[in-house]
Amino acid sequence: MMRAAAVFVFVSHITFSIAADSPRPRGVGPDFAKFYKDQTDFTCISAPHVKLAISRINDDFCDCPDGSDEPGTSACSHISSLSPPSTPGDVSSGNVNASLALPGYYCKNKGHQPSYLPFTNVNDGVCDYELCCDGSDEWAGVGKVKCEDKCKDIGAKWRKQDEIRQRALSAANKRRNELVTESARLRREVADRIKSLGEEIKGAELKVQGLEEDLAEIERQERTKVVKAESTGGRLGVLTGLAKARIEELKVNLVAVRGERDAGYERVKKLEDILAAFKEEYNPNFNDEGVKTAVRAWEDYAAAGRLGEPDTQIEQDLDEMTKSDEENGLNWAEYEGQQEGDVDVLYKFEEYLPAGLRDWVDKKLRDLRVMLIENGIIAPASEQGGESQAVKDARERLNLANTELNGQRTSLDQHKEDLEKDYGPDDVFRALKGQCISKDAGEYTYELCWMEKTVQKKKRGGGDTNMGNFMRIESIEVDEDVDQDGKGLGSGVRMALKYENGLQCWNGPQRSTTVVLACAAEDEIWKIIEEEKCVYRMEVGTAAVCEPAPGEKRHVRDEL
Repeated sequence: MMRAAAVFVFVSHITFSIAADSPRPRGVGPDFAKFYKDQTDFTCISAPHVKLAISRINDDFCDCPDGSDEPGTSACSHISSLSPPSTPGDVSSGNVNASLALPGYYCKNKGHQPSYLPFTNVNDGVCDYELCCDGSDEWAGVGKVKCEDKCKDIGAKWRKQDEIRQRALSAANKRRNELVTESARLRREVADRIKSLGEEIKGAELKVQGLEEDLAEIERQERTKVVKAESTGGRLGVLTGLAKARIEELKVNLVAVRGERDAGYERVKKLEDILAAFKEEYNPNFNDEGVKTAVRAWEDYAAAGRLGEPDTQIEQDLDEMTKSDEENGLNWAEYEGQQEGDVDVLYKFEEYLPAGLRDWVDKKLRDLRVMLIENGIIAPASEQGGESQAVKDARERLNLANTELNGQRTSLDQHKEDLEKDYGPDDVFRALKGQCISKDAGEYTYELCWMEKTVQKKKRGGGDTNMGNFMRIESIEVDEDVDQDGKGLGSGVRMALKYENGLQCWNGPQRSTTVVLACAAEDEIWKIIEEEKCVYRMEVGTAAVCEPAPGEKRHVRDEL
């Protein structure tokens, strides 16, 4: 006889009491005893139009369309939602219920936990101690099978294991409470920082406004000044200035090009090492034309000769060229400023006037210049000789203040975004953000960084592979086994972290990882599976998803 999959429901906290003169029929649980109180007639639970004599209960013949008349036998085990109606009369009345009204055969399991056993397992000649440790499911002795009551031993072992589980759960809940407390503290810090940044931004805006006014005033003052063009020192001075500027420009460009060459050399060397390792480690039996084409291209490149080391003599010459002019024995001061320009003498005529007259002439000249500038007759000083140092300094102070203000505004936006981000129930993952856990698996080490990314690291060297960046929190349905050490997802709805947009896979999609979480005292990666090409699944234990203890209230997140 084929046995159905074992589906059972544990029954706890039995509060229903039965009178001594009306015992429950075999296989009836306390929750359903009320339907079997009548001592003369029985009404089918889901089909009240069907009434039977009490003697027809557990007579090994299925009379009720919902099987409720056979709680202690397997006579109605065939009933399911897909079963056809029992009689034409049931169809015409519309009262057919083709689903079992009872969850299964009730095992009292005195000394252990009571449970329900599938009806298909009743009197099948097999002792189902996992569900029915008292052996009552084989009461008919089919095949001379007699199942002894093992509930005392099984219950003792279960209670011992349950004590270990409860201690682990207590430690996990304690850890979770610590995470929630830390998350609340970090959240308050973010909220406080948002408030302080608001005040700092107000002050920075006032500072920028003041510096803008200062710059405008300095520019107005500078436009009225009489500017003397810089002395060129004659033709030799002009040539010297041009030569010095040209040499400095060439030296700067030489240093920049040399730096770019060195950086390019390092990148080519690294790429050659990667391709060489790829050729040695790839599987030649793997029929991928893209891989084989890449390997052949590398072999042709390597046959032509790999990148050599730079010429030592040339490097020494370049070092000499980039030294300062003084180190190379060139003193520009000897050639600069030796000759006085013809125009320079004109700016010294005030020096020959008496002090009183000199001040009067200076004031009149300045007033005249302001009038000429305001009427557009002559250009301001800034247009003749560029910005003065005072204007440049004022503009630099303003630019620095604007940079600081923009940085504060960006920081404020980031903190507000962080405050609104989903960190799970009670904000619990905020305390874990940025922390990483890892697990070795074959030739790789896999790393999970909470709320940031998942990474695959090759043990024998090479770059890390981004398996996805954190995107969101989801819930998924799972049905997995749990190991004896308690490491496993179990069955039900579990929280999952989605990591997407990782490194592009060779001839495939961008890598992504679904991190499925279950309650555990310590953060630990249990299992890594590649469900399909470059789509990974991690099973992880953490206290962050443990349910609060009975009576404990979840922390409610405060909003600003």
